[in-house]
Amino acid sequence: MSARTATHRTLRSAAATAVVAAVAGTVLMPLSAYAAPAAENLHALKITMGAPAPSGPLTRGGATETFELTVANPSDKPHSYHPWMIGKPAGASPLQQTDVTFKVEGVTAPATESSIGQQDGEWQGMFHPAGKGASEGFEIPAGGNLTWKVTIGLGKNYPTNDGDFELRATSYQNEVAEGGSPSLTFKADPAVKAGKLEAWFDQVNPCQDKTGEYQCREMDLRYRATGDGEFNTALATYLDVDLEGVQLQIQTDGQWKDLSAKDGSYRLPDIAKGFGKASGERKVHLRAKLDPKSTLKKETTVTLGAQIGLAEGNTYPFASTEAKFQFAPATTTPSPAPTPSKSATTQPSTSPSPSASASATAVVAANNNTKATGATGSLAHTGADSNTGLYSGLAAVLVALGGAAAWLGARRRTVRG
Repeated sequence: MSARTATHRTLRSAAATAVVAAVAGTVLMPLSAYAAPAAENLHALKITMGAPAPSGPLTRGGATETFELTVANPSDKPHSYHPWMIGKPAGASPLQQTDVTFKVEGVTAPATESSIGQQDGEWQGMFHPAGKGASEGFEIPAGGNLTWKVTIGLGKNYPTNDGDFELRATSYQNEVAEGGSPSLTFKADPAVKAGKLEAWFDQVNPCQDKTGEYQCREMDLRYRATGDGEFNTALATYLDVDLEGVQLQIQTDGQWKDLSAKDGSYRLPDIAKGFGKASGERKVHLRAKLDPKSTLKKETTVTLGAQIGLAEGNTYPFASTEAKFQFAPATTTPSPAPTPSKSATTQPSTSPSPSASASATAVVAANNNTKATGATGSLAHTGADSNTGLYSGLAAVLVALGGAAAWLGARRRTVRG
């Protein structure tokens, strides 16, 4: 199995792991705890969110706002409700669990307990009847409704490169009617110009050390942050390559050093916390070498991928990029022509200016499944700046897993420990 396959399998396995991070601790919940709802119980509820009070922006570690959440059941049968609050910031950094405070009290609803967690780089809140399991839902009477009072605040460590906070109310058992999942946006003080983390490969060229090894490529992996503020957590980068027998190396103090693979991926030295626009552009010089004993039979396009996430806590990768180049059997000189992605588009005007080798093309695989390529490399479209991909993706996971609440409080690659 290739390293790249192993990496993607790890992410899919993590998405199938249900983890609820409760306020008082962490409770692991098997998927069997979530029963798939009957077909007649789907898409019946409608949720409304009242105006937050007091009116005004949220401050880090300070002011909070409270609103009423009402869930109505217009059907003629009682209906279950399994609350799911999904929050995302306007800005570059994913959120940790403690970056947002969350409290829920029943108004016309039974006594309620709440918990917080995270998934796919997003913050999440859940609540359930007091004294019952976290997977237990509420029963909304036929033609009736239940109301809760929800209080939201920003933790003192809410990232300085994140601004306003959007909170969407829905159900993890697919119980809400189409158009029945509203959202509120809470202003943050001080206001932040939202940016993103950009990452791309460029200068993909044959190795320069004249060792006679044709099956070797050097390249630069570059990073750049835009917008206000900075990351308050170190950033981790994981590399994976889709061809066996390839050794990755990093240049440190003018010397090439082998990178060690763990669970099919190579981890680069972390970028220290505090990385932001003021840090300027960061460059890591890498090379990929094919083992001379490789059994490669024909010229092959190799894909080197990089995935970037927070180094601790909510480690789900939020940025990614790829480089493509050709390796060939030792008896055959590899073709110098690049093999760009079929979905390649014009590179954004914000991309760097150095020219890349005609022997390879860097291709970005952004977290919203768009790609851009150009003569000098490509930029990954990153940051928490879209809704559709997250919610449609989560809905697909929930349906496929029988309506499970897929909580990712665990590390991005669970097998890494």
